[in-house]
Amino acid sequence: MRISFERTGGFAGISKKKTFDTATLPPNEAQELPRLVEAADLFKLPERITSPSAQSDRFQYKLTVEDNGMQHTVTVSEAALPGTLRPLIEWLNKNRS
Repeated sequence: MRISFERTGGFAGISKKKTFDTATLPPNEAQELPRLVEAADLFKLPERITSPSAQSDRFQYKLTVEDNGMQHTVTVSEAALPGTLRPLIEWLNKNRS
């Protein structure tokens, strides 16, 4: 499984990108990441999830997941982040450095 993760926006408007590949992650992370993707039901989420009201200085996340020949991209506003997706976003943010 491979995930491309991009966080944009925020107060400074800085963009940060990172790619995670379970083939190169430490074993414990390589097991945790697919569990988080499955719990988020990511492949069933719409391509764009936005907040009904524009909120400046909030982050926007773009995730592209490739797994077993399938690929799905989700772009989500921090203000509209579904609860099922939050643990995955938090994990990706924590491990992006």
